[in-house]
Amino acid sequence: MNPAVDRGPLPQPPRLPEPPAGLLEGASLFIDFDGTLVDLIDRPDEVIADERLRALLMRLHDRPEGGIAVVSGRSIAQLDAMLGPVAQLIALSGSHGTEHRWNGISAHPVRPETLDAAETELRAFAEAHPGVMVESKSFGAALHYRLAPAAEVAARSLARRIGAETGLAVQPGHMMIELRVPGSDKGVAVRGLMGRPPMAGTRPVFIGDDLTDEPGFVAATELGGCGVLVGAPRESAARYGLADSAAVRAWLAGEHA
Repeated sequence: MNPAVDRGPLPQPPRLPEPPAGLLEGASLFIDFDGTLVDLIDRPDEVIADERLRALLMRLHDRPEGGIAVVSGRSIAQLDAMLGPVAQLIALSGSHGTEHRWNGISAHPVRPETLDAAETELRAFAEAHPGVMVESKSFGAALHYRLAPAAEVAARSLARRIGAETGLAVQPGHMMIELRVPGSDKGVAVRGLMGRPPMAGTRPVFIGDDLTDEPGFVAATELGGCGVLVGAPRESAARYGLADSAAVRAWLAGEHA
């Protein structure tokens, strides 16, 4: 048998072009929160949506055509607390497309008892691994190990085991893994909201940074729109790219200053 040949690191996917000016004309905007509108930080419970961001979202809401939705892994309750009054005006889809609110209408499933038991196990794991944090959501519970990267393998193994035992969906993310109510994703959120005013009949543009945003990119593309990937290049269904949350805000402000 021939010895393995070291061919060096695999080539990286090319950087996607920046979204063109005017992309949002006649379009509806679907946008992720963490890593897209705000930077990822070590402690997700300390994220703050500043007044400039809230004002930007309000301007995007006031466009004459299309709509705007924040589509996040966060719960709607968390988004309400961080976004303030503008959260009551725009569409929200939380918990990876599991819960929705638009035009005063709320839709969400029943929180299963298995999720409470799963969260108890996650908290026991966090207590045994300094630096690991548990984020409790309306329809999910996440282990964050950004401050304890050595715990990644064990955290992911634990989540997979609990998911297999309970039927909860296992959702990996940036230095975290989550157990959540199954049966939905961000693509489901896009398709559902696109069937309702003011988004019906427009083109969807989905902006996000994580693997959890890929179903949103796919849905937007299939409905005649496109995805915008935030961050380092990778294999993605997105057509365009932006470097980071600062670039996202700058591009959105330039589109609708």
